[in-house]
Amino acid sequence: MASHQQSEIDELFDVKNSYYIGSYQQCINEAQKIKPSSPEKEVERDVFLYRAYIAQRKYGVVLDDVKPSSSAELQAVRMFAEYLSNEAKRDAIVAELDKRMGKSVDVSNTSFLLMAASIYFHDSNTDAALRTLHQGESLECMAMTIQVLLKLDRLDLARKELKKMQEQDEDATLTQLATAWVNLGMGGEKLQEAYYIFQEMSDKYSPTLLLLNGQAVCHMAQNKWEDAEGVLQEALDKDSSHPETLINLIVLTQHLGKATEVTNRYLSQLKDGHKGHPFLKEYLAKENEFDRLAMQYTASA
Repeated sequence: MASHQQSEIDELFDVKNSYYIGSYQQCINEAQKIKPSSPEKEVERDVFLYRAYIAQRKYGVVLDDVKPSSSAELQAVRMFAEYLSNEAKRDAIVAELDKRMGKSVDVSNTSFLLMAASIYFHDSNTDAALRTLHQGESLECMAMTIQVLLKLDRLDLARKELKKMQEQDEDATLTQLATAWVNLGMGGEKLQEAYYIFQEMSDKYSPTLLLLNGQAVCHMAQNKWEDAEGVLQEALDKDSSHPETLINLIVLTQHLGKATEVTNRYLSQLKDGHKGHPFLKEYLAKENEFDRLAMQYTASA
């Protein structure tokens, strides 16, 4: 049984692994090359293929390709693509999802659990995201649970979840990435360990934007700002409009005391391409609050 499972894992390894490390075009290329051994594997391959298109913000491909007759797993991916592509429909999609979650959910459909949790997470409903993820037992559900817990500053619970991942498969790419995220949260000497994980994966597979930004954040947390700048420059060369790279550069340029125009340039790029990004929403809310208080002060003066 174990060896049969191992051969199943290996069949889509390159497709999944490329997706996990953020090498989305590679994931698409691998998915289009492979000839799956069963209809189930074909669906699983397509799930990763279309999730990679979503990561590239090519929502139209998913919306056009996934038909009403497609599998439940692919319908879930389509639901997430629709949510991201159409801001006007988001409330309706969430309301429909709430209804579905209120009924009995097929917990074996990991794709649905992940896509539902992703919608809730984007919708800032972390409780619903965690409730959804806890119904699944896959490494990917656990890895996403850790991301949500770290966002909530619940490092204690993230470490417990990581222990479960390590017991299930310590060497898996997702477990390694989750270890790096938790190490980042722990800080101190764990920062260097996190850096080595990102570095090792970059060397072994490909220095993707996700892995480069991971390295940069490790450097910044250790006050190695110049090192971080070099890594972020490499990331910027790969994609000049990647939101996480731009956000890290905004933080970095302020710490290095660069000219205000430099920081503002990155901020403008972020505003141009990613108006709905949570960082930007928070930034603009603070900017508006500052302006409001400044006007009050001027009026009373």
